[in-house]
Amino acid sequence: MTAGPDTLQSTTTGWPWRAGNEFRLLDGGEVFFGRMLAAIEAARMHVLLEMYLVSSGRVAGRFIEALTSARARGVRCCAVFDGFGALGLSGGDRWWLEEAGVEVRFFNPLRWRSRLRNFRRDHRKLLAVDGEVAFVGGAGLADEFAGPDAWRELMIEITGPVVADWQRAFARTWRRLGPALALPEPAAVPLPGGALGRLALSEARQHSVLANGVVRRIDAARTRAWIVSAYFVPSRRFRKALRRAARRGVDVRLLMPSARTDHPWVRQAARRFYGKMLRNGVRVFEYQPRVLHAKMIVCDDWVSIGSSNLDRWSFKWNLEANQEVADARVAGAAAALFSADLAVSSPISRRYWPQRAWLDRLRERIAGALDRWLEGWRRPP
Repeated sequence: MTAGPDTLQSTTTGWPWRAGNEFRLLDGGEVFFGRMLAAIEAARMHVLLEMYLVSSGRVAGRFIEALTSARARGVRCCAVFDGFGALGLSGGDRWWLEEAGVEVRFFNPLRWRSRLRNFRRDHRKLLAVDGEVAFVGGAGLADEFAGPDAWRELMIEITGPVVADWQRAFARTWRRLGPALALPEPAAVPLPGGALGRLALSEARQHSVLANGVVRRIDAARTRAWIVSAYFVPSRRFRKALRRAARRGVDVRLLMPSARTDHPWVRQAARRFYGKMLRNGVRVFEYQPRVLHAKMIVCDDWVSIGSSNLDRWSFKWNLEANQEVADARVAGAAAALFSADLAVSSPISRRYWPQRAWLDRLRERIAGALDRWLEGWRRPP
């Protein structure tokens, strides 16, 4: 199956499709944290880390140890942490990083005088090492993503020419916070038989290329449009695209969080849209075993994995980053993960949805009113 008419086009933010990449889906914290730490331990030149959620604990401690060890052998280590998401990073851990020579910059630290600008957050999750390998997804450096009750999360490991673009993307964020990064341009050598891939970034205050791309893919889907999202409060445009796709016979499935969620009111705000989507043929499932935190879209043979929840709040206020892949093999692997999660999820019944408890309806209305109120806030210039 072809990747679509825009395969060879650059996005409006300048990120073109790159051929000759390898992508590896990493399923669960024990897997992706292990691969990320191994990459840092093998680093020879530089480690670039951009994270929203960073909280002192076992996971963050392992990364701090890996970064300080890398610095001890002469590797340059640069980290961008979000000023709000990293509030859980202790003063001792910050001192340890700075003492070791790890260069740390904080995106938009909270300030009273900033007012609504405090809502601008760097929600991206990126690790790039030596211009050779990158990791992108939805996990933070926090203990919630490891252990037997870890939140359900995915990351993607990337090698090939698109890694150079991830290094450039990090450099842009780094430059916003201080002097330029000044690293050598990585070699962009295509791998034989590799897949097409490109960056999809969302910049706060700008019309989202990431959001537009997903809507286009849903509109162009012929067989499937499967979405996993932890906090799915989509715009009207997204909802209409999903309903249109289902009405023309596309297999549209949404995998959403159950009552096991860290943001119950966001879940309630999303559930108010279920009825209309169910009536139009969209199938909705709620993941049961653990907290669902993954973010993935599969449309035919196109996949997008990253930090974006596809909700209006993210596109309005956050920096987001997804890896797009146009490849049947990667799409097949992503679909297999999706299907495995569906096997432990509960379907929402179109027949019985109108009969749900009045208390659930009330919660949905209150959450919906709050969502509309927040949506009405004007972004600061």
